[in-house]
Amino acid sequence: MVTAALALKNNDSSKCEKQQKFPIAAHYAELSQEDIKWWTVSLVDIINANKRLEAAVFDVAGKHAREVIANSKWDSLPLPKMIDKAYYPGRFKRIYSASINGVPFYLPSQMTDIYPKPDKYILALTKCDISEFRLKFGDVLLTRSGTIGSVTIVTKTLENTVFSDDVIRITPNGNISGYIYAYLRSHVGNTILQTNRYGAVVKHIEPAHLAEIPIPTPPDDIKAKINSLILCSFALRDESNDLIDKATFLLMESLRLPPIQELPVLRFDNSAEVNNYSVKLSDLSGRLDGSYHVPIVEAIAEHLHKYAAEVTTVGDSRISKEIILPGRFKRVYVEEGQGRVFFGGKQLYELDPSNKKYLSLVHHADRIKKQLELSENMTLITCSGTIGKVTLVPRHWEQWTANQHIIRVVPASDNIAGYISIFLASDYGYNLITRFTYGSVVDEIDDRHVSQIPFPILKDSDAQTEINRIALEANELRYKAYQLEQEAMKILDSEVIYA
Repeated sequence: MVTAALALKNNDSSKCEKQQKFPIAAHYAELSQEDIKWWTVSLVDIINANKRLEAAVFDVAGKHAREVIANSKWDSLPLPKMIDKAYYPGRFKRIYSASINGVPFYLPSQMTDIYPKPDKYILALTKCDISEFRLKFGDVLLTRSGTIGSVTIVTKTLENTVFSDDVIRITPNGNISGYIYAYLRSHVGNTILQTNRYGAVVKHIEPAHLAEIPIPTPPDDIKAKINSLILCSFALRDESNDLIDKATFLLMESLRLPPIQELPVLRFDNSAEVNNYSVKLSDLSGRLDGSYHVPIVEAIAEHLHKYAAEVTTVGDSRISKEIILPGRFKRVYVEEGQGRVFFGGKQLYELDPSNKKYLSLVHHADRIKKQLELSENMTLITCSGTIGKVTLVPRHWEQWTANQHIIRVVPASDNIAGYISIFLASDYGYNLITRFTYGSVVDEIDDRHVSQIPFPILKDSDAQTEINRIALEANELRYKAYQLEQEAMKILDSEVIYA
């Protein structure tokens, strides 16, 4: 294409004809240096980078980040000098199974969730040593494929869980996992990490690339302070997860709910060659899609009516003040600090959503106020693509914004806000939400559907109050966990990276 562009400039007699045949080439011939990002790289830099020629390796942001570390008050070491080992298990052919027969299997995208739940299960007969894939307490995890550079620490919630080979396991040399986590999560550390990625379609990094990541070595008291704050933050996340489990158990006990796979469900009619079941004309509700009428939904509804004091709906004014589904809009983003924090459903389970963007207040002030703004103890439900992810808005998300693929349930009061979230986030709530799914390519639900979700009022009002209290306490612990991590990151910036 470049050759064609040069030919156009050197042959005026055929210029018009060639512009008709090669309009794209003619367009590119007019580009100036101001239209593209470019810079020079010395031969020494290329040799030091293992003779790699990808532009990303020498990215301006990465170069600047390395200069920041080089100019820091403290000396730095290659990351491998501060760890015992970094590895990932070998690849294997996965044999997936039903949950009742398999080992819970987690994907890299779930690694940074506060409380990840397995979406897949693999048979123990799979030809691999499952123990090699189990996570070890205190290790730092790093995604190595696809989305590069997500980082977390293995604490109580993740210990012994089975993750794929797309996660690098880093075993620190001593009690510094919190410090390593903080550095790799910082803007400077993560920018340097990203310069080592390779791959044309799916990006990758390897444990060997960690040797090219310099990490500052401040005095032990500074490292210990950062490390302690991060580990305390993760301990609070684990504690909040225990409370969520406690509240969910109390809900199941109050409604006498068995594990979802043990719920008696109408058996399929096997007289035909395909699974089928009958639905009364009076029960169609204008829906002819089979997924709306799956037998498990009917079984859940019957069970709730039997053991709850009352079964109402989420749209009941005693349950919610408002159910908000924002409209679609063209977004105008601004730099950090100049607008409202904005994130999507993919980050809904994260304590501090990654890849945050910032919405312009000038262009979106009215929409933000009426539709997009979040407030503490709202329940959020993803309604497009992946349906049915549920979370309770923590205090540090107050006045942040989320996209139009998330429905907001504004609770009638704080006396029921936590209970709403616990029920809808349960396996039973998930099935009641997803039954409304429609769409041939991208799955969708809307605010009208959420308002129709059956919702139980417990016979034991004290138990319902306790479930609500525990859920709100768990939410408060997550806020405190966020505060501790932010304090650690500020110390890292002020006393280490930019010291």
